[in-house]
Amino acid sequence: MTFWYRVGYTMSRLVAAVYFRRRVIHREKLAVPGGCLVVANHTSFLDPPMIGSAFPGPIHYMARKTLFSNPAAKWAYTHCNAIPVDQARPELSTIKRILQLVQQGEKVLIFPEGERTLDGQLKEKGAQGIGMLIAKSRVPVLPVRLYGAYEALPRGASFPWPKRLTLVVGDLLDLNHLLESSGLSGKELYQALSDRAMEAIAALKLPEDESPAEGGN
Repeated sequence: MTFWYRVGYTMSRLVAAVYFRRRVIHREKLAVPGGCLVVANHTSFLDPPMIGSAFPGPIHYMARKTLFSNPAAKWAYTHCNAIPVDQARPELSTIKRILQLVQQGEKVLIFPEGERTLDGQLKEKGAQGIGMLIAKSRVPVLPVRLYGAYEALPRGASFPWPKRLTLVVGDLLDLNHLLESSGLSGKELYQALSDRAMEAIAALKLPEDESPAEGGN
């Protein structure tokens, strides 16, 4: 963990604990040995720091390329392990960088929905590009779902409300069976892999002792 990542990591953990009273359900499942793709719902700008700071070590993030246009922002995002991505047309160099990271044992957080939700609801279909990353990387996929971020900082809001956040962690997915025996290829295979990741995210529910009003979408 680099110095500047540790600074951001520590601050994010403090804000998560004090301001958002974040709970992590099945925290032990975050200790994944080796590289993996972490797939999550995407409701808010809070998602990367509130998910990433729950992990015991550093992870990498995919971030919209336009966020790097300002020199100061570029410096900050780069030192927090963010990877610039062109949402309309991902560049080959970006894809290679992500694949290199996971194959070196790193963890990369990706959002199959491709963008933040407008209404707080989880989409049924994922982006094909995410399925391609799953197919090319051949590493396990860890589904997580963050509740409450939409209520705290929805799209268009400028300041977060102190809503309760809950991160639910799922079991590792091994999707090699889809790669080897589904009979699918190309875009159909990529879509099937992305949709399977979305299904795993959708299956992660809040504990019975926490209502949707407290935990989020």
